[in-house]
Amino acid sequence: MDIAQLATVVFLLIGGVFLLIGSFGLFKLPDFYMRLHAPTKASTLGIGSILVASIIFYSFKGDGLSIKEFLITLFIFLTAPITAHMLSKAALHVRCEPRADTLNIDKLEKIRNRES
Repeated sequence: MDIAQLATVVFLLIGGVFLLIGSFGLFKLPDFYMRLHAPTKASTLGIGSILVASIIFYSFKGDGLSIKEFLITLFIFLTAPITAHMLSKAALHVRCEPRADTLNIDKLEKIRNRES
């Protein structure tokens, strides 16, 4: 096994672990805001690691570097946080209530009313 295959396997395992953790968080966490946080962070890192593994594998296979994987990675890293932010803002405006023991829950109305 050469170094390219080893690096590919390592990045695939890292990506798989992050995706598994994100999926578990989506299933187990109690409210919308927590459920949004776990898969967004973990899935971004998981997909990023899998795409890095793809870049390594196909660049050493002989096909050379492909711009497609770089563009997909850039797109994922740019859109995932923006999507999570938009979903959380929408949940605030439709008054999706967090758990009662959430920190800074007293500031929620000020945030909804755009007060400082």
